Amino acid sequence: MRHRKHTFKLGRTSSHNRCMIANMLKALIEHERIETTVTKAKELRRHADKMVTLAKKNTLATRRKAIAEMMISFNPLTSKELKEVKKGDLSSYNTDRKVVGKLFGTLSQRFANRNGGYTRIVKLANRVGDSADICVIEYLPQ
Repeated sequence: MRHRKHTFKLGRTSSHNRCMIANMLKALIEHERIETTVTKAKELRRHADKMVTLAKKNTLATRRKAIAEMMISFNPLTSKELKEVKKGDLSSYNTDRKVVGKLFGTLSQRFANRNGGYTRIVKLANRVGDSADICVIEYLPQ
């Protein structure tokens, strides 16, 4: 029996689903608003709310768990890039490093007094090519 095994299959393999959710999570945290299909947004909402809950705890274990969930790989900086970062030029960092900082900095402080429901899904029109339901998923402003 499949009791309590809720998941959206989305017509993909499990590894493809995991990678897609990780990429969508990073984009949502970075831009705070993305446009996607309704089914993908409903699946993403579950993961996005968990990320904020982890960020609110702000321990080393939760940081590592969030990094693993978003499949973030920290490439070591070269000595030249490290000098630029020390001067204050953060363009050498890949966006993955910035995503973790934003999640545990800005978003965790924004939702510190909120107990859940950090995202909102707003339905838009149908997509022109295949008539799929399109929506916008975004983090709430406050």
